[in-house]
Amino acid sequence: FSIIFHAVKHIKCVTAYMIHSKGENGMANKVFLVGRTTKDVLAREIARAVGEYADKNPALVARFTLAVDRRFKAEGSEQKADFINCVAFGKTADFAAKYLKKGTKIVVVGRIQTGSYTNKDGQKVYTTDVVAEEIEFAESKSSAAASSAAPAAAPAPAPAPAPVVAAPNPLEGFMDGVEVENLPFN
Repeated sequence: FSIIFHAVKHIKCVTAYMIHSKGENGMANKVFLVGRTTKDVLAREIARAVGEYADKNPALVARFTLAVDRRFKAEGSEQKADFINCVAFGKTADFAAKYLKKGTKIVVVGRIQTGSYTNKDGQKVYTTDVVAEEIEFAESKSSAAASSAAPAAAPAPAPAPAPVVAAPNPLEGFMDGVEVENLPFN
């Protein structure tokens, strides 16, 4: 799980991780998302198999939508978000059903999955979901409580910045006495 937070902080690591996790066919399907759940998780049990080989223990499926803020916003406009449909299975679904509530900030690592079905009007509907393979909390309980409590309250004024004092340059004088013309790579 440490790769998740490292990747979230440093996007170059995500790229490197994806390059090294490619399958034999040279392709990768890996998604990293950080956002908030838009409502409580919808979880249900489904049969694992049909017929005489049916498993006695049904599998859990959890569905939720993640609101992910877009990185940039136009000047003078509101922050925009993308709403990503996610689905989790098994233990990941169990975790989501137990701990995720509306507004929970999480990190999801998974893959994109497309599908289709025919609706009751006979029209084919195409779907795109992120299959959540890993879910982690992206903030502590106290941070979550603080962000959900009193959203209309005005923020406290920021403390005055400390005066900036220039630190001595450790490389100052490093090249003193070196004749650049005589260096072999010149």
